[in-house]
Formats: sequence, structure tokens, C-alpha cells
Amino acid sequence: MADQHIQAPDSARTPPPSLRWDEHPDGPLLVLLDQTRLPAEEVELVCGDVPALVRAIRTLAVRGAPLLGIAGAYGVALAAARGDDVDMSAAALEGARPTAVNLGYGVRRAVAAHKGAVGVGAGGQEAAAAALAAARALHREDIEASERMARQGLVLLDELLPAGDHRVLTHCNTGRLVSGGEGTAFAVALAAHRAGRLRTLWVDETRPLLQGARLTAYEADGHGMPYRLLADNAAGSLFAAGQVDAVLIGADRIAVDGSVANKVGSYPLAVLAKYHHVPFIVVAPTTTVDLGTPDGASIEVEQRSGQEVSGMYAPSAYNPAFDVTPAELVTAVVTEEGVASPVTGARLAELCARSRQVSVS
Repeated sequence: MADQHIQAPDSARTPPPSLRWDEHPDGPLLVLLDQTRLPAEEVELVCGDVPALVRAIRTLAVRGAPLLGIAGAYGVALAAARGDDVDMSAAALEGARPTAVNLGYGVRRAVAAHKGAVGVGAGGQEAAAAALAAARALHREDIEASERMARQGLVLLDELLPAGDHRVLTHCNTGRLVSGGEGTAFAVALAAHRAGRLRTLWVDETRPLLQGARLTAYEADGHGMPYRLLADNAAGSLFAAGQVDAVLIGADRIAVDGSVANKVGSYPLAVLAKYHHVPFIVVAPTTTVDLGTPDGASIEVEQRSGQEVSGMYAPSAYNPAFDVTPAELVTAVVTEEGVASPVTGARLAELCARSRQVSVS
């Protein structure tokens, strides 16, 4: 895995894409915007094989549920194009991060396309082209899903907060850095900003890796959005002062019962929102709904190195990457196919079925 320096961030220009496929003369490459280097530097990581991509996923150079699904699909296409063992590559990709269901979805979708081509007698390059076509289709679909979630989320905000002039609190990072398009929860806040109805975007710093302070602030600044950064443990005082009108977060996995796994720190915000009668809204594509996971207790929560928290100051640390919010604390789940409110398994299944019908037609 190599990297190439682009330049320091400049909010006056269009930033590089979070992910792109490069047909290099020496073989295809998957090129990622290294999110660990933001906001100080915009540097691209060049992944020439699946082990390099797995390292990028594990180190959070590429992250965010929808984008991980896209990256996983492209990873299968990369393995197929190189003549590597597709099944082994797929298993390595799926195991890179266990909580984000989109990663496995993207991998399996590209594998199915590859195996389907092989099953009808296609040669190696033809089968690789089928996997690449599946990855590109998923990429396009995610861009479209982002646009639709933004529109539907803004309608919901306006219904819940008819006075407009919204003050929205968000956690972690849910913009274009996690998506083929403009994101999930952040895309809704951006739509409110473009409509002139966003007074303040409150940005949790999101410890221990500061995805809010480093990434969401970077994106908000690039769009000229009115935002303010806060320490995670300052959120309670904001609620108590009546300074939050709604909470918007993304999701890495949504179980059948409506439980939502998202970046650790989301669950305390849901409790605060419930106590203070503030809408708590989850924005995620239907690919994040896992109909094979019955409830929140069944979601595998990734445990990361304690050194991310403790550094040199303590011998060990508890460092879950995610926490799980039960459905009763969630006001609504916004997907590209519609809104679940109240959040029930039946409604989530209906939205997922609608998504499958659309993708097939």
C-alpha cells in the first residue's frame, strides 16, 4: 500500500473523492482518501491488493458503513482482476471490521456477481468484469440513496420542528467521507443548511479518535455550514440549556428489532434526547438493516486497541468502537425508501423489501 500527497485542504475547492477505482497500466488499483491524515493533509492511499485494503479498513483510513460496503465490493473486483483467490479475499475483507453490516453486504454482492459469471462459463477477466460491474452499481446506488435520504430527512425535520431554524447535534462523521454521495445524517443537515433552515450544527468531537473534530468539522467547514464543536461530555449541558432541537446520527448496523449500533457515545445521546423530549433520528440506507440479526444483544461490537484511549497513561482500557441504542429511544429511522416511525421490525422489513424490488427492476 502506497500513498501519494495531494495538497493541504482548501475549502474553496472540490475535495478528492473518498474512493475511486483506477485502471492503471500495471493493473487496477483502489485509491482511498486517507481519513487518518485529515484534516491536516489530503493524502491518497493506493491499494494494489486485498491485504492493503484490509489494512486500510482496520486502521480506519477508509471507514463509515456505506463506504465500507463499496470498498468491500471493489476489493473483490480487485482480487478477481489480479487472479487471487476470491473466496479467501472475500473472507479477509468481511472479517476486517465485524460490526458494519454494509462491508459484508458489498463483499457478498460482488462475489455473487463473480460466481454467477463463472457459473455460465465466463473466463477469468469476464468474471472479474462482472464483479467490478457489481461494485460500480453499488457505488451508484449509494449516491442515489444519499440524495433520497437527505430529502426525506429534511421533510421529517420540518414535520417535527415546524418552526424551522434547526439546531442539530450529530456524533461521529456521516458525510461524504462515509458514502459514495453526500452521506447519511450529515446529508440531512446539509440539506437543511442549503434550505436556509440550519441555525447550528453541534459537532461532538467523538473520542477517542475524534472523527467529529477531525472529519465532520472538516466537511462542515467546506460547505460553509454554521457549526460549533463540543467535547462529548458537554452534550448534557446543551440539552439542559434547550440548545438542541434534534439529534441526527448514522448507523453501522440496525437489527430486526430496531436496535441501532453506531459509534460509541450514541447511546448516551439517545438517553439525553429521550429525557429532554428531543427527536433522536437515525439516517441509514436499507443496506445497513440486517434482517439476520434479531436484536441489539446479537450485534457483535468491535473492540479496538486500548492504546487508542490510554496511550502511555494506563496499562489497559475499555475501548468498544460502537454502542447499541434500543428502538424505544429512536424517534425515527430514515432510509432511502422511506421513514420508520415508530421503529418496528415490520416497518424495517417493509422498507428493505421495497429496496430489493427497486434494485431488481
